[in-house]
Amino acid sequence: MNVLVINCGSSSLKYQLINADTEEVLAKGLCERIGIDGGMHTYQPKGSDKVASMIDMPDHTKAVGLVLDALCDPVSGVIKDLSEIDAVGHRIVHGGEKFSQSVLIDDDVIAAIKECNDLAPLHNPTNLIGVNSCRKLMPDVPMVAVFDTAFHQTMPEKAYLYGIPYEYYGKYKVRRYGFHGTSHEYVANRTAEFLNRDIKDMKIIVCHLGNGASVSAVSGGKCVDTSMGLTPLEGLIMGTRSGDIDPAIMEYIAGKENLSISEVLNVLNKKSGVLGLSGGVSSDFRDLGEAAASGNERAQTALETYAYRVAKYIGAYAAAMNGVDAITFTAGVGENNIAVRAMIGSYLNYLGTAVDPDRNNTRGEEKIISAEGSKVTILVIPTDEEMSIARQTVALC
Repeated sequence: MNVLVINCGSSSLKYQLINADTEEVLAKGLCERIGIDGGMHTYQPKGSDKVASMIDMPDHTKAVGLVLDALCDPVSGVIKDLSEIDAVGHRIVHGGEKFSQSVLIDDDVIAAIKECNDLAPLHNPTNLIGVNSCRKLMPDVPMVAVFDTAFHQTMPEKAYLYGIPYEYYGKYKVRRYGFHGTSHEYVANRTAEFLNRDIKDMKIIVCHLGNGASVSAVSGGKCVDTSMGLTPLEGLIMGTRSGDIDPAIMEYIAGKENLSISEVLNVLNKKSGVLGLSGGVSSDFRDLGEAAASGNERAQTALETYAYRVAKYIGAYAAAMNGVDAITFTAGVGENNIAVRAMIGSYLNYLGTAVDPDRNNTRGEEKIISAEGSKVTILVIPTDEEMSIARQTVALC
């Protein structure tokens, strides 16, 4: 069974074609600058180098068409025709309270996703463009919606409610939802598999650390808390996002800088995080590391502040679960940044664990990095959101 995984951004489309029987990636690629001049399609079939083509893509339907043409190309394609695509899995950012698991897409599901658009105005409408484009070009192929928020729907009320008048939850569903759910679910399950343990008997903290970052507490295979909230702005300090702040800061800055609330939110989403803390050095942790090594104090402080915030969430979630068996790092920073992992690990001695410097000297591979004899196992597990989407798609088709 071949599953096409589609992940639509506002001006991009990432994809993978996966043989679900062997979990082999047959081809993958990226369409960039959709709706913008200078479009580019990068395509890589299994066992071959990437091929990049400059081509204008006025909309996502055109991009999906290019993807399908590439997959079926007589020379570089990996399938003969579209009949070899058995299902399509779509990443949908926000499912609100309507969706606690993946679902087969029909008109009613699309209508329900649209009702969540106010909760993710930058993401859900674009995700639906990808869905509608695929339905138009492949009308007889079953399609599945896989939600970033679904895995976190097992959080109890005490974890997802805000300390504001309850009527705002009743009227507008203002609550914590969490994101990166496909990654957190995949990594939590893979952590248990890697350690040869039953996830139902484990307490795992997953640290998804990338430009966007979040931490989750997974007890018995179910999420009981996560750091992101109503939107992906809450929680950890990130590449350009502020994470947790005193809400009064918004009014204070608005008054001092003569900005609207929307303009302040733009600052918090796009100009803050380690980018803002470093004085504009970069939102890329590789750049920050180089700058810090060259003596840039702002870059060093940004890294230290970031690691401190992650460590605080780990401590909070160890308390929330009344213990922890494993702490797993994943995503771009978590999988590859040796220095940041070491900085976070330096706060974890109270758990009877420590990051071993030699074991920690690794990038992008599954590996235990805690010291021998640690009471809590610290690991690196590369995430695979596309594989998670493919698996959930197969389960419904």
